[in-house]
Amino acid sequence: MSKATTISNEVAIATMVDVLRLRAETQRDEIAYRFLADGEEERSTLTYGELYNRARQVAAELQKQSAAGERALLLNSSEADYIVAFFGCLCAGVIAVPIYAPRLNKKGNARVESVVADAQPSVVLTAGPGSPAVRDMITASAGEHVRWIDTNALPVNGDQLWTPPAVSGTDIAFLQYTSGSTAAPKGVMVSHANILHNERMIRNAFDTKPGSVIVGWLPLFHDMGLIGNVLQPLYAGVPCILMSPVAFLQRPLRWLQAISRYQATTSGGPNFAYELCMRKIRPEYRSGLDLSSWRVAFNGAEPVRLETVNRFAAQFADCGFRREAFVPCYGLAEATLFVSGGLDPNGVTTVNHGVNGNSNNGGSGNGAKISQKQGKLLVACGRPPVEQAVRIVSPDSLRPCSAGDVGEIWISGPSVAQGYWRKAKETEETFNARIPGLDEGPFLRTGDLGFLKDDHLFITGRLKDLLIIRGQNYYPQDIELTVEQSHPVLQPGSGAAFSVEIEGEERLVIVQEVAVRKDPESIVQSDLDELDALIKLIARNIVAGHELQAFAIVLIRKGTIPKTSSGKIQRHACRDAFLNRELYVLREWQERKQLEPVLPKPSNPELDGHGPYGLASWVAQEISRTQGIDQERVDLNQPFAAYGLDSLAAIEFAHKLQAEFQVEVDVAEFFGDSTITEVIRRATKNTKSPVRKVEKEQPATYPLSYGQRALSGSAGCRQSRGLL
Repeated sequence: MSKATTISNEVAIATMVDVLRLRAETQRDEIAYRFLADGEEERSTLTYGELYNRARQVAAELQKQSAAGERALLLNSSEADYIVAFFGCLCAGVIAVPIYAPRLNKKGNARVESVVADAQPSVVLTAGPGSPAVRDMITASAGEHVRWIDTNALPVNGDQLWTPPAVSGTDIAFLQYTSGSTAAPKGVMVSHANILHNERMIRNAFDTKPGSVIVGWLPLFHDMGLIGNVLQPLYAGVPCILMSPVAFLQRPLRWLQAISRYQATTSGGPNFAYELCMRKIRPEYRSGLDLSSWRVAFNGAEPVRLETVNRFAAQFADCGFRREAFVPCYGLAEATLFVSGGLDPNGVTTVNHGVNGNSNNGGSGNGAKISQKQGKLLVACGRPPVEQAVRIVSPDSLRPCSAGDVGEIWISGPSVAQGYWRKAKETEETFNARIPGLDEGPFLRTGDLGFLKDDHLFITGRLKDLLIIRGQNYYPQDIELTVEQSHPVLQPGSGAAFSVEIEGEERLVIVQEVAVRKDPESIVQSDLDELDALIKLIARNIVAGHELQAFAIVLIRKGTIPKTSSGKIQRHACRDAFLNRELYVLREWQERKQLEPVLPKPSNPELDGHGPYGLASWVAQEISRTQGIDQERVDLNQPFAAYGLDSLAAIEFAHKLQAEFQVEVDVAEFFGDSTITEVIRRATKNTKSPVRKVEKEQPATYPLSYGQRALSGSAGCRQSRGLL
């Protein structure tokens, strides 16, 4: 039986170091974390006592290096080493900077270089010596003074040399860098007090208690993975089972198997994770799952879709999953993580939004209404906890919105972070907002739009992504949902709606992935006719659902739309790629423009014989797309590391190679010194003619929309022996 002590105001806890010490003293031999190799077999464990000892070893070395108050970059690859290094920083009074380990050279990933240049770490923690490519890149951005510490080569008695640091709750624990999808990454300064308050809210919202078991696969350098899957179980004194993101992405069944095997009570992820499970887990594999213990299936980080909630609950009901286990959440790094969400005895709460005047954007300060022909059901992200103030404010007048009106979400409370590292102006603008005439605040301006109804918080969109076309406001995610539901071959969560200026007027552009069955080079005129019909269908559905005409509709290849490392659509990057003609286009329509297919150009005849349309062409195109460089500049005689693939990008790259060509590449190959040609040749030497994996299409479950009824019976949009 666990001896977990519930942390309350009566327990002398001021920092996360105090929490770790408490767990080591009261639950020393209990397992805190279990680590699954490939998401299945148990590879290793960490007890509270072992974690405390190893963290103090790291801390003692950091103290020896006089690093207190400095920043330490975490580049450990395994989950166990990452956790040890993170707590080692906290125990030394060092500011941790979590980031992925991309194994880059000086031509490396711009985001990593931006983070390093901004954080200016004095120390880099790795589990191993680190590659020369990484050292060169870090040194170029941070300076020659940076010191490297191999956490696997520390003295075994190092913990005895550790001195408890003089750390208070207001001290910065770590810098959580934002995704950088619309601007350069910014380091959010998260204090120990911020963490403790946020963890207390999460514990209360999810009812985490002795007997709870958490399963997680989210990246530990993201706030949801770190705060939710590492620090929350430690704070509550309950065990956590961790697998890598790549294990989940490669086989989503592993996630649900872990929940079933360990009878987990709490686990979750973004909306796309549940969609992925529904698409990839076959009925015959569901029969062995027992999900009856799953009490909290949190869903956050991107819009929560009611259709996903309903379909997942129905599909896994026979496995014991209950719909009321779904817990939609809202949060952001600037508020540490959690803002609202929690168990609700009434289950998922929805509201019909967009009718009866309940859609003013910004209240009296901005009377433009969200254009919507019909209301739609929005999913509530719970009730904000009473100890954290949430206000809905007009982004124009900065006045409070009327009840039910849409405005910007402002937050005030102990979880709101201290600001952005070394960015005084942005900190003042974002973290120190005030409502005129009210003695409240300061408030954090989230940049997110939403409204409060019956004390529930509803998220409607992102202020910067809001489309304003002919004086009407449109949420891009609403249009994107209309598009993807037009036909089953359109990839869910893989479309972008944005506007471009055409002859002085903002016009709508749609970019959407299509799961085609044929290779681009084998597309014939009849296939193009099917894509043309699909474009017409999309256009009609947009008109029917939003009374809006598209200027351009671009159908692109599956897996090629720009996304962040956490899976969010990068609408601004999509817009740039559209304007710069950098999209992987299968078929495109624009007003007053003929439809023309854009196909990949062979870049290496030696490898083009491998696969239906050439591995070399595919690899060059994929590097060009993901790394934002011209395809002509991709040299296959260079290593993958020369083009700056981060760890998640490499995972996705390897997964696509396996899915598209049935070619398996070890993720470690992406960070080695072998050329791309050598890596691909080794991977294909046992496969004479790799072919793309053809996945069985699921039958359409979408109701016929206006556009589909109009085209029903047309050969252009039927799933048949053709392209789709």
